[in-house]
Amino acid sequence: MSFSNQNYNVHTFIIMNQSIKFWPEQERPRERLLHSGPESLSDAELLAIFLRTGSKQHSAVELARLMIQHFGGLNPVFDASLQELSHFHGIGTTKYAHLMAVKELGRRYLNHYFHQDALNLNSSRLVLDYLRYELLGEKQEVFAVLCLDSELRKLNFKKLFYGSLNACNISINHTLRYALQQHACHIVIAHNHPFGKAEPSAADLDLTHQLYQACQLVEIKLLDHFIIAKDGTFSFAERALLSQKKCMHTDIDKPDLTGEDHHKKSCDRSP
Repeated sequence: MSFSNQNYNVHTFIIMNQSIKFWPEQERPRERLLHSGPESLSDAELLAIFLRTGSKQHSAVELARLMIQHFGGLNPVFDASLQELSHFHGIGTTKYAHLMAVKELGRRYLNHYFHQDALNLNSSRLVLDYLRYELLGEKQEVFAVLCLDSELRKLNFKKLFYGSLNACNISINHTLRYALQQHACHIVIAHNHPFGKAEPSAADLDLTHQLYQACQLVEIKLLDHFIIAKDGTFSFAERALLSQKKCMHTDIDKPDLTGEDHHKKSCDRSP
């Protein structure tokens, strides 16, 4: 490391651990947010703006960074108890109450946004944001269907099937009947892996292909199948796996939408 780099690192360390009001204006999180937008800030910098002040030992940014490192991410910080947060100097009942208020405001904002009438979900990012909102908190495996009209506006969303920690029995006929009842032109299916990775199993591939074929028979377009997990997401459409015959079974009879279900898949997977 060169001498100039050493000086820079020492300078940065001193700045990060002194009060933000002494920082150069272009390095202060609040000023950067106003100038470049909130997306330009790190999680620690955004949390620091909320905390406003740090402790005698650390600036607000460094305190926020220590909290995120300790709990393993930003979300666990908001899920932590008062007792857990109070171990950090500078965090007391007032800031804990502020954290809980911000968390609840965010929850109410998302709830209102995602449940507004004729919600437009015309991009994969919007669809994924919606599905993550609906499924990430589930503690067991859930299979859900999002029904959209011809303009890609949300008609309805339903969690159709619930399973154990790592398995869920899914009926193709039941799924199609629900989509037809909602007068859907397009559907997106999704399921979560509560404790596993966002990777498809052979049964997931098989189910997706069977449902893709069945949707074609009733003139409904299956847009995507998402797997939602804490460590990430998986899109069958992005990997071109919706219609490819990379499955155990590739032939399907016309679905019986009036009688009993005949196609049930068990999506088994190991955490």
